[in-house]
Amino acid sequence: MAANTKEKAPATKTIRLYKDSDRYKRDVQVIINGRVYLIQRGVDVKVPVSVAEVLEHAQAQSQLAIEVSDSIGRRN
Repeated sequence: MAANTKEKAPATKTIRLYKDSDRYKRDVQVIINGRVYLIQRGVDVKVPVSVAEVLEHAQAQSQLAIEVSDSIGRRN
């Protein structure tokens, strides 16, 4: 009897990354465990949930950095 070797496809999530004609026009590269994902901006893209999570965490960290920077600037 042969073992079932079919792997389950990873869960996906549809995302859309902001795009403009200046700073946010290039595709976004995400690397997880050696796998490279190149995410196109401005269109709906299905990505593994882990990629969406990495992008969400990156956005949250950027927002936190802005808030901390702003609060330091107000103290001076």
